Amino acid sequence: MSRALLWSLLGLLTLPGCASGPRERATTPPRLTWPATGWSADKRALHVLRRLAFGPSPRDWEEVRRVGVASWVERQLWPEHIPDEAVERQLATLPTVTFGMKELRERYPLLQDHARELGIRLETQEDRDRLTEMLGADMLPGRVDQELRTQKLLRAVDGQRQLQEVLVDFWFNHFNVSVDKGPVRWMVMSFERDALRPHVFGRFRELLAATARHPAMLFYLDNWRSASEGPASGKGGGKKVSTGLNENYARELLELHTLGVDGGYSQQDVREVARAFTGWTIDEPDRAPVFAFQPAMHDVGDKHVLGVALPAGGGQEDGERVLDILARHPATARFIATKLARKFVSEAPPPALVERLAQVFLRTEGDLRAVYSALFTSPEFWSDEALGSLTKTPLELVVSSLRALGARTDGGPALSRVVERMGQSLYRAPAPTGFPEHAAPWVNTGALVQRINFALDLSGGRIKGTRVEFPWGWALPPANVAVLLDSLAPRLLFEPLSAETRATLLSALAPDSMPDGELRPLDVRRAAGLLLGSPEFQKQ
Repeated sequence: MSRALLWSLLGLLTLPGCASGPRERATTPPRLTWPATGWSADKRALHVLRRLAFGPSPRDWEEVRRVGVASWVERQLWPEHIPDEAVERQLATLPTVTFGMKELRERYPLLQDHARELGIRLETQEDRDRLTEMLGADMLPGRVDQELRTQKLLRAVDGQRQLQEVLVDFWFNHFNVSVDKGPVRWMVMSFERDALRPHVFGRFRELLAATARHPAMLFYLDNWRSASEGPASGKGGGKKVSTGLNENYARELLELHTLGVDGGYSQQDVREVARAFTGWTIDEPDRAPVFAFQPAMHDVGDKHVLGVALPAGGGQEDGERVLDILARHPATARFIATKLARKFVSEAPPPALVERLAQVFLRTEGDLRAVYSALFTSPEFWSDEALGSLTKTPLELVVSSLRALGARTDGGPALSRVVERMGQSLYRAPAPTGFPEHAAPWVNTGALVQRINFALDLSGGRIKGTRVEFPWGWALPPANVAVLLDSLAPRLLFEPLSAETRATLLSALAPDSMPDGELRPLDVRRAAGLLLGSPEFQKQ
């Protein structure tokens, strides 16, 4: 790609302005009331597939146009009724996807564990390389890490339960843990599969509790070591659990998981919450992690959280009471409503929308499906201001590109490395805050170069394990570059190009002369790559 074209594209990629009652829950998809809009059916379909899916694929585009946007969304809200056999067959080739934490730790130990068992000393890098070669990568934790990323990519690219995958990604980022922290690497598969996935359409209280009790969260935020400041003992994989209060989980529970940084709590509330969760720990975190409550570690004194008294003498129920308080708190309702509106509507969501969603959250006792329904049927979701106002994350860009091209992929290391090079190392967000929720970090100059290079590599068939076919039978003479571009753009973008982008791409695709004076044939793959690198494709 010429430098002039690159900078022209970089200049174009500008930042965006950037139910049922609480006790009775439906078991079948209800009909929703949809706001009127002046948009065409295709415009509505494109908006929904950008936001509630990982972008349009040829299959899903035709499905939404056939059944209508309303029916498609209503069905996506009830993924248990959507067969997904193709993805299930793909996942069946990944054995670690179904293993429990204990089994993963036993089957895929660290290199030094193998060395200890075999009586081999690892003194140099050569020793490590030799043992790795002898064992094979399939016997090391790296396989667990890679299959974790692979299953995510396969579900996102090929899954029919698209909204579920978008929401699992959203809630994982909300309740972030990282595989880079010790034994958490063997726990993350279970965390996503057992704590998040079953609850993203349930009640927030259930989701919150599932994350609070999971060993991945307990270890990642150090609560497994938190104990009453008096003498205490407990289990810890053969090691004595440190005594003393640890406030890490309590602070993130209030700031990131429920109330939000402006949620009206104090440092004293953080401390009281930490006291309530003492004793919430893990048996054998390094070998067979499982949630356990250790009474000897628990602070049994009376506590006061957000003005609510917890009487002395409590045990595990102290933590449960805190979860009850937080799940029902108006600040939690506003915080969750804001984050969902930011994800699905705009980076600066309208306050009126946030307030309405918060009221639905409170009225239904945190019924997330009811909140999603209110969000997706809101006038703000269907407003011109929301249309194309967000920028794709690296994961969204990679997956939507494969979907637009109808690509086939094994979801292997080459594909996850592409996402990582653009700044989003899957399951490795470096802080409890997760990956950024705003566009700015994703669209700096270096990242934009990576995006365009990825698009050209993908369309050019240069990503190992991913196959892109162009079955459209283009046989156009070089002079027909405009015909090529105008025919290809709707297939990949599902909308017209802007005049500015079209002019830039026409210039970039102008055929070169060969030594004999003949014009070089048109390169369909390069044209497709440039379209995927265009500003129109970067937005959602």
